[in-house]
Amino acid sequence: MAGKAEQSIEKMSFEEALKELEDIVRRLEGGDVELEKSIEIYERGAKLKAHCEARLKAAELKIEQIVQGADGKPKTESASFD
Repeated sequence: MAGKAEQSIEKMSFEEALKELEDIVRRLEGGDVELEKSIEIYERGAKLKAHCEARLKAAELKIEQIVQGADGKPKTESASFD
């Protein structure tokens, strides 16, 4: 089961993974989950978080490649998401 769950995380979009991660956080904060299940969903949440971070990093790198100066050369500054 764990292998299947990990595969599905890898195929998730950023938005899908973030939504599931938010659901997990709500469940854990609610305190109505048994200890063993809490550990299981916490582990999945950690994997979802890593997946989201990797997707964001990939998007940031892609944007940095797209942003170029007037002379056609890439700017040396990083893209800002602020």
